[in-house]
Amino acid sequence: MDTILILDDEKSIVDLLSVVFRKEGYEVKTWPETADIFDFLTDEDFDLLLTDIRMPRTNGMDILEFMIRRKPEVPVVMITAYGTIKQAVAALKAGAFDYIMKPFDVDELKIVSANALEKRRLKQENVQLKKELEEKNSFGPLVGKSKMMKAVYNLIEKVAGTDSTVLILGESGTGKELAARSIHTLSRRREQTFISINCAALPESLLESELFGHVRGSFTGAVGDKKGVFEAAQKGTLFLDEVAEMSLLTQVKLFRALQERKIRRVGGPEEIPVDVRIVAATNQDLKKRIEEGKFREELFYRLNVISFEMPALRKKTEDIPILVSQFLQKYCHRMNKKMKRMTPDVIGHLESYAWPGNVRELENVIERIVAIEDRETITAACLPPEIVAPREPAEESFVLMPDFDLEAHIAEVTKKYILEARRLSGGNLKKAASILGLSYRSLRYLIEKHDLKGLKENLANGEASIPPRTA
Repeated sequence: MDTILILDDEKSIVDLLSVVFRKEGYEVKTWPETADIFDFLTDEDFDLLLTDIRMPRTNGMDILEFMIRRKPEVPVVMITAYGTIKQAVAALKAGAFDYIMKPFDVDELKIVSANALEKRRLKQENVQLKKELEEKNSFGPLVGKSKMMKAVYNLIEKVAGTDSTVLILGESGTGKELAARSIHTLSRRREQTFISINCAALPESLLESELFGHVRGSFTGAVGDKKGVFEAAQKGTLFLDEVAEMSLLTQVKLFRALQERKIRRVGGPEEIPVDVRIVAATNQDLKKRIEEGKFREELFYRLNVISFEMPALRKKTEDIPILVSQFLQKYCHRMNKKMKRMTPDVIGHLESYAWPGNVRELENVIERIVAIEDRETITAACLPPEIVAPREPAEESFVLMPDFDLEAHIAEVTKKYILEARRLSGGNLKKAASILGLSYRSLRYLIEKHDLKGLKENLANGEASIPPRTA
């Protein structure tokens, strides 16, 4: 039900319009003249304003200016007498939707009001549709407003317009495939195929065939020619997930395909040109895998043209409420259940949990809650025990060796703190003493005691300011 606010100093007009619009099915609000008009306009919610140009203690033009500045989405229709027709025209130029002259025709006023409300509805729908299309056509299911996610969105937008190979890093469950799909959706290849393959899900004997295809008779079971995903994704995007799990032999063939932009089917004699955008992902430290001899260095540099990391959920906990809302809507709709809401303490528990499985684990938790809980309000009792269980702070572990020298250890730590304080203070020893919670005299004593070169010489010269050591 749309709400119409009527402002007019003639009570008879206010009463008449109230009756007319209530009969039309609108909710009607009027201004209690004891209230400040601008405070009233600020506090009230309404969809259309009908206001006289001449008002006590103010005028319609001031009201129009206020509405355009504070509530530009609400249309304003001016009611004017013949003598103020110039003001009415000025109001139209200033942003009013329309004006009605007194004495007015009630049917005309109803039509003008209906048109104003319809225009407002269409504008709201267009804004919402544009927002939904932007979300659908850009980052899809990727959700989050944290600083880390905004950095990811920014980089995705920049790399999507290129054909450069992209390497996405990050722990399992952080949304690496969603990021890859967003890159494809924003690219010039968006109308072509996006194919995803998990390199860890297939044995080596099948992975090469899946990637490059095979010809009939090339191995047992090859009863016909088959295209691989490189050919199937022609002109589109190929996402290679868990690329670190490939065997070294397959890595060599993948490198050649990326380098030459040609592939050869298993058992096939001819090279086939391919035009495919490659996005790869891994949760492994590829540089460490190279050191261990498990990943080829040339392939790493071929994949690592542009790289970024999907942040772990524990590092962007401010996104958890947004993700929870999305998953609740998704699974309540899928399971045909009423929308559920969560108490604030539930969100607190979710934000405190470490989420080793990241966003995927959070989604699984929400799906489980929607599936088994009949209540509409979700409390902490509905959460898995590992999420709500109190966690003891980890104690620092250390090993005492037989030849451990406590005094030497304390001296070394003391030196490090003094040097760091000197760096933070810009070389001013009085400030450094303050940082360490010491008096200047105490800091002088420790510098002498631990024979800190450079600092000691300056003390001997009576200098309290020492240039910080350059790296």
